[in-house]
Amino acid sequence: MTLSETHETETQDAARTLFVELTGREPDGLWSAPGRVNLIGEHTDYNDGFVLPFAIPHRTVAAVGLRDDDRGRIRVASTFAAEPVEVALDDLDGLFPTASGGKPAVPEWAAYPLGVAWALRQALATDGADHPFRGMDIAIASDVPIGAGLSSSAAIEGATASALNDLWAAGLDRTALARVGRRAENEAVGAPTGIMDQMASMLGEPDAAIFLDCRSLEAQLVPLGVAEAGLAILVMDTRVEHAHSTGGYRERRASCELGAEIMGVPALRDVSVDDLPRAAELLDDVTFRRVRHIVTENQRVLDTVRVLREEGARAIGDLLVASHVSMRDDFEISVPELDTAVDAALAAGALGARMTGGGFGGAAIALIERDAVASVSEAVTAAFAASDFTAPVLFTVTPSAGAHRDA
Repeated sequence: MTLSETHETETQDAARTLFVELTGREPDGLWSAPGRVNLIGEHTDYNDGFVLPFAIPHRTVAAVGLRDDDRGRIRVASTFAAEPVEVALDDLDGLFPTASGGKPAVPEWAAYPLGVAWALRQALATDGADHPFRGMDIAIASDVPIGAGLSSSAAIEGATASALNDLWAAGLDRTALARVGRRAENEAVGAPTGIMDQMASMLGEPDAAIFLDCRSLEAQLVPLGVAEAGLAILVMDTRVEHAHSTGGYRERRASCELGAEIMGVPALRDVSVDDLPRAAELLDDVTFRRVRHIVTENQRVLDTVRVLREEGARAIGDLLVASHVSMRDDFEISVPELDTAVDAALAAGALGARMTGGGFGGAAIALIERDAVASVSEAVTAAFAASDFTAPVLFTVTPSAGAHRDA
């Protein structure tokens, strides 16, 4: 059994055990969904742009069972919360939506699965079918690092949505379930994110990244061939927690929307690199730099897909570095710990490195030689110690499968 399989089994056991403790019976099934690493394409998703994420082996498992009393209530519990939260299904419309950046009417961790139940019921309200909206108990366990920019939230949403889709006979496809997850995050949790995380968690496949057009939601699998090339992807979790519902993320999104409005386009997806001189004339300095990051990042995604297909993973390092520089200088979402991780990895021989996720903390990734995992890890750890930062958590990831039923 591989290390990732061992972790998955442990997480499944933890979810099942919690469910039995909560209900006194076995669950009807186990469903899981992964976190994700975004190889490149940051903050482009809510600008109708392009992204290139992949699912990782770390997963969230939901042990779920329909309630025998059938009183139309839903109860959620997790291994990372002291008390379960229980509400009536019919009361969900009174709990949500949550204003962007606001505080949900339930504990934030519970707003993710309860928000999925709310958004799924909303999605099915007009299809004319008779869905069995029975009450249920949900027990959640996860080994996706929280606050690391690896989309622990989308993993909760994906596992919950997959379970409810089956038990409520919703019949939605994976893209529709990703939309349900995004609505839960946007309108139940109050985090103004795009759809990249949910799509990566739902659609992931081994040894492939997902080239996603966030406007059309057209998705193509792009083989990465990292292991075949003798490489590894090292995640460097700075342990500086971030949260999408906090002000910095909202401010960046507002700047992008302002830039698109002034440029006279529906979204920054519609601005090309050739349009940047005109943008510099129309926009104030801060807004221009925010726009320049999105425009050039979209191009970097397209270039990365082309290079992967034509030359392979060894040739994308410079694009990863350019992406980090853009996020650091133009979008200003990096922090000293992220910059230290990237710089130390590059100095130790990484082919490329960049922060990944929404920024303001979280993790960075480095594309490295497979036999250099130990030496690069030691260099990054030493650089953190020299700066008196909290020691980072370092581990490698491989592109993995998306959401599915486990048992």
